[in-house]
Amino acid sequence: MPTLFKFVTFLAVIAGLVYGGMLALVTFVKPEPREIVEIVPPSKLQQK
Repeated sequence: MPTLFKFVTFLAVIAGLVYGGMLALVTFVKPEPREIVEIVPPSKLQQK
């Protein structure tokens, strides 16, 4: 039973680190909006 408890504790610590990392990314990283322009060739606009 102590081994199972260590394993579950290890998984909980890993999950907490992942959650904390995701929370840090959401909090501190701000996306920069930018315009995207993609040229569509006229051959793609023709219906078959």
